[in-house]
Amino acid sequence: MDAHRKQLVSLAHPVYFSLLASVAAGIINTVWVSRLGGPAVAAVAVATNTENVLLGVALVFGSGTTVLVAHARGARDPAAVRAAVRGGWALYALVTPVVVFGGLLLREPLARLVLGGDGPAVPLATAYFAISLPGIAVFFAQTLVDGILKGTGDTRTPMRLALLANGLILVLDPFAIHFHGVQGAAAATVLCRCAALGVGLLVLRREPLLRGPRASFSPRRTLATGLPMAADFTVRQAGALALVAIVARLGVSAVAAYSIAYKVLYIATMAFYAVRQAAAIHTAHTRGAGRDERRAIGRQAVLVSGTAGLAAAVLLAVTAPWVMAAFGAGPEVAHEGVLFLRCIGPYLLLMACFIALGGVFEGGGGAPVLLRVTLLGTAVQLPLAYGLSGLGLPGVCLALALAMALQWALLRWLQEGSEVSLLRAA
Repeated sequence: MDAHRKQLVSLAHPVYFSLLASVAAGIINTVWVSRLGGPAVAAVAVATNTENVLLGVALVFGSGTTVLVAHARGARDPAAVRAAVRGGWALYALVTPVVVFGGLLLREPLARLVLGGDGPAVPLATAYFAISLPGIAVFFAQTLVDGILKGTGDTRTPMRLALLANGLILVLDPFAIHFHGVQGAAAATVLCRCAALGVGLLVLRREPLLRGPRASFSPRRTLATGLPMAADFTVRQAGALALVAIVARLGVSAVAAYSIAYKVLYIATMAFYAVRQAAAIHTAHTRGAGRDERRAIGRQAVLVSGTAGLAAAVLLAVTAPWVMAAFGAGPEVAHEGVLFLRCIGPYLLLMACFIALGGVFEGGGGAPVLLRVTLLGTAVQLPLAYGLSGLGLPGVCLALALAMALQWALLRWLQEGSEVSLLRAA
């Protein structure tokens, strides 16, 4: 096996299982909350979606620190590693109070805005926010701890921490929800994350790369590195949300089918993002060591992720009827869902390649370029989806594939252009 491919797989598979554990815990948590009734489910869903949006904020210092630590590790510069870590914590300290206190002050208006009025879910969402928003400080800290460990080349410990936190949530949730309702669900999540964070901080104290005298640091460098990466994630989240509104034009069955199918797609897309993180870490490390191997790493990242994308596309096309049946979908919803899963293959394959190659850009200092490509792709995708939605869900799939093909082609062209510039400079 190619050395780069071996390293990418080694880094990526723990990240994938970390992401998978979080999604599985979220699904099971929803099952328990559903026993409290529809308003409780809606309240927790609002809080969960809010946390997904706030993850974009956490990525500013989490992903930024990962790249800076990996670069310093490649350069064998312990002082730079410690400076990157301190810069990440400084930015965390600046951002977190604003998010937590701002969210607490606005928790009721936020619940009303997202839920669209004064229904029974609003006070439940407000009560959930009263506990979950202070817990964002723990969530952000855990994201940063994971980012530091990943930068040192350790993706297994973050996986173990994710399994610990989500495993504890699965055990504690039923009791907490039974006795304290939605607030119990929020408290269980925060407490279990606190336990995982405590273990993570102990691991950091033992990390050899972080030992030594304090080094000067700059939160601005962390911000400059992480902000484009976080913005890329946020743009994609916003685009996905806007796409739901477009699909809603096709009717209730189409929306239900799309929602179920998209949950299934997470199993595949998380693999692509795991490869992206691995590619960013490996690229930053090799560049820090004075080696520009972006082309070779990019080729292997695309191969690994593209293989996963192709396998997912084929598997979903074959198993689509059983997948929809497993979710208990009615005949109309099942028909729409099977059609979507069988048409989404080209998009999945193109997305797998684009997402993986994006990690090379992030690790190589090209995150601002990647953000511009994502903005352009989203700007093309939404009008295309609106225009082709007259063809039903297959039209939406076609729009997604065309927009992703544009992004993939543009990223490859930019990669080739940067390589030519380097050759000329040499």
